[in-house]
Amino acid sequence: MLKKLLVLTLIIYSTFTYAETIKTDVLVIGNGVGAVSAALQSSRSKLRTVLLCKGNWLENMQGKSMITIGANRNISSGIWGEFRKHVHLLYKGTPGYDTAYNAPLKFEPFAGAGIFMKIADTTQRLTLKLNTPYTAIKKDGTGWQVSITENGTTNYIKAKTIVDATEAGDIVTMVGAQFPLPIANNDNLYRTSIVTGDVLEQADNRFKTSYPPAPAYYLPVYALIARDADNLFIADKALPVAPTLQNLPLQIAVGQGVGTMAAFCAFFKTTQKNLRVRIVQGELLDFKGYILPFDDVNLTDTYFRALQQIAATGLLKGVQKREGNNLQFLFMPDAPVNTAEIKSALTEIYSRAFIWFNNTKPGNQFTIDNLLSFISEITLADPQSFRITIQKDWKTKYKFTSDFDLQHPVTRREFAILANQFLNPFGRLVDLNGRMIN
Repeated sequence: MLKKLLVLTLIIYSTFTYAETIKTDVLVIGNGVGAVSAALQSSRSKLRTVLLCKGNWLENMQGKSMITIGANRNISSGIWGEFRKHVHLLYKGTPGYDTAYNAPLKFEPFAGAGIFMKIADTTQRLTLKLNTPYTAIKKDGTGWQVSITENGTTNYIKAKTIVDATEAGDIVTMVGAQFPLPIANNDNLYRTSIVTGDVLEQADNRFKTSYPPAPAYYLPVYALIARDADNLFIADKALPVAPTLQNLPLQIAVGQGVGTMAAFCAFFKTTQKNLRVRIVQGELLDFKGYILPFDDVNLTDTYFRALQQIAATGLLKGVQKREGNNLQFLFMPDAPVNTAEIKSALTEIYSRAFIWFNNTKPGNQFTIDNLLSFISEITLADPQSFRITIQKDWKTKYKFTSDFDLQHPVTRREFAILANQFLNPFGRLVDLNGRMIN
């Protein structure tokens, strides 16, 4: 009798299926390269990540006809730069294929999809759920709960943060949130840049940033955050252009930026209201992302990060120049620093800067002596000892090519490297509008 009851119990138990609840830090919903990039970045930031797709893997990248990407190909930022290297490795043996740095990037879309799958397969903490419809979404404390259908059963995913990487912004609409406000002209928004590139064509009316000058562009942090909902970030729908394969670099950059923000909020168990712009930008720099799209600052430069960080503070802004038929956005590392261009930013960041400028009265061009004197004033270092240390390290540590001459105008590269190390203006907090926080 007991044996029969046990068998009956097992039969009855087997007829029931129980809903499974998956807990994750970051949930990315979408089926494009923006979704993949967001999921890759949040996983690499050491957060558990689920990539949820209604359909198959990168369905819009299954074509076999070779395509060519010209715009933004030279800013090898983050995951886009990684993808580009994989493409070159794949096609380097193809007769006539040009792998030069400035050459347009050519590849077959299905091969690109395969590259992304290979990268995803080797990424830790990333779970893929393909061909999995989602039917409902609701708040779960400060996080979210999403209902999904698997094998005819309703299961659930609980996530601390969500990235809406659907082309139409479906998740934002489902939860009744609002899309970001139009990007308005703001002299300080570039300080919060999280996505950048050197060419932007046919941008819609939401895109009105003033720096860097067109065609270079940036997207500020707030342009990728949903309104009226906590921990909901937007990828494809936040794009200022159509999410086509021709705009692949921009889609990847937006996904990586959004993935970084979602990972921040999940890691610190907070919401976008407490987002620390500099930490997010620093994480992007850790993964070889650009904050501003300088054509003459290469990732291989030992001080790439220092130049990017100083530019993000506004101490040294890039300029646009035409080289033949091409417009370039340049940092101009070997150009001298003009006092007028750094004075306002220095006085905004450092309270004692106003006194130093009044007492020192530097000339039109900022000299090496001026810079070392200013650093000594702000850091309270002994001026003579500090000068001796820098003179000793000038060529050995910093690898500066010019001779150490106190009266020589300091170059933008020299200024950026020394100011970044000793003054650390990038460490000064800024809000989502780029204003300095005291």
